[in-house]
Amino acid sequence: MKNEYIVIEGLEGAGKTSAVNVIVEMLTQAGIKDIIFTREPGSTPLAEKLRELIKKGVLGERVTHKAEVLMLYAARVQLVETIIKPALEAGKWVVGDRHDLSSQAYQGGGRGIDGKLLKFLRDLVLGEFKPALTFYLDLPPYLGLQRVCARGKLDKIEQESLEFFERIRDSYLKLTADDETVFIIDATKNIEKVQEDMCKILKKWLGR
Repeated sequence: MKNEYIVIEGLEGAGKTSAVNVIVEMLTQAGIKDIIFTREPGSTPLAEKLRELIKKGVLGERVTHKAEVLMLYAARVQLVETIIKPALEAGKWVVGDRHDLSSQAYQGGGRGIDGKLLKFLRDLVLGEFKPALTFYLDLPPYLGLQRVCARGKLDKIEQESLEFFERIRDSYLKLTADDETVFIIDATKNIEKVQEDMCKILKKWLGR
């Protein structure tokens, strides 16, 4: 079985962490032992510093939307080139919490950044590189925000308006509609049902 790169996408509160754990458990049960986990932005020293700037902001300075997206792509190329690609070349499986689809949805749909600019950055940074399989955990933004608020203190992104996240969800649904590598999971269901739905798809995909 060829090793691959699998990604979880979704709004805040969609249950991405639990979904990652399900994937890792299923891969392990299938006899796959060399698995690494990544998160975006993050997973390298440079990318983690950029994550902190993106999530918390810069004291006394407004970070522009274009500056934000450039930091995201800087973090992404560092992660892909120094962690993900070497791991795949070494025969390891990679399971990621977010990848480029997040930028297309959050910065494109949410921030309103021109899609042509995002496509240029994606092609420049990633070329043809993309996950073999993506799970998009879909739920109404109000429900995701309720779950996030119940966890405690919100970061800069989580404090955005409901309308911001509604635009992101609309963008996710448009971006994933015709992509055969993306499977949409109804994340409004209870965690057991979400995991069951994911397991069915992953089992079939692994046996393809």
